Amino acid sequence: MSALLAMRSLAVNSRHQAPQACALALACGLLVGAAELSAEQMAGNIILTPATEQPIIPQSTVDDELRQLLKNHIERADSFTDRFDAEAWLMLMDTRLARYIKSPDERLALLRLIHREATAADVKPELVLAVIETESHFDRFAISPVGAMGIMQIMPFWKNEIGRPEDNLIDAATNLRYGCIILKHYIDIADGRLAEALARYNGSYGSYRYSAKVMDAWERWR
Repeated sequence: MSALLAMRSLAVNSRHQAPQACALALACGLLVGAAELSAEQMAGNIILTPATEQPIIPQSTVDDELRQLLKNHIERADSFTDRFDAEAWLMLMDTRLARYIKSPDERLALLRLIHREATAADVKPELVLAVIETESHFDRFAISPVGAMGIMQIMPFWKNEIGRPEDNLIDAATNLRYGCIILKHYIDIADGRLAEALARYNGSYGSYRYSAKVMDAWERWR
C-alpha cells in the first residue's frame, strides 16, 4: 500500500481524469476478491451470437431452460439478499438484455457479474447497466478512438496507476470492477449529483449530453 500512497498525480489528456484519491480507491477495491473469477470467467468470453443463428425453440421450452439457468446462477448469486430477490432481478434484467446478447447463459453470467461488482462498489446495478449500454452496447471488445477499452470503456492508464499492468480490461469481470469503482468515486466527489458524476466518468465535465443519454437508458433498466 505504501507504493500506491506514493503515486504521482497525473495530468492525463484522456477521456477520464485520474485523481490520486480514485487510484487509491481502485487499488483497495481491485485487490479484494481478485482471485474469485472461476465461474464468472465465462462472462469474460461473451460472444454476441447473431439472432439468425439461433434455433427456433417453442416459448415453453425456452422458459423451462431459462428457469433452470436462473436456478443455477441464483445458487452462486452471492450479492443478493435472498433467492427471491435474485430470481426476480435476473429474470427482469435478462429480458431487457436479450436485445444485446442472444445466449441466455451468457446473459445471466454477465448479469451476475454486474450485480456483484455494482453491489460491492455501492452503485445501483441498473445504473451500471445504463452506463454499459451507453458506453459500449455490451460489446466487451469495444475500443474508443482515445483508447478506452471494454464493456465500461476503461482507460488503460489505470492499470499502471494501481500497479496491476497485467490486468485484462477486455475481460468483463475485470472491466466491471474498474468501472464500478470509478463510477462510485465520481458519485462521491459530486456529492450524489448523478448528472455531474456521469459527466466526470465520461470525461465531459461541464456538458451534460452524455449524462442525459445515461439517464434515459437508466429509465429503461429500472
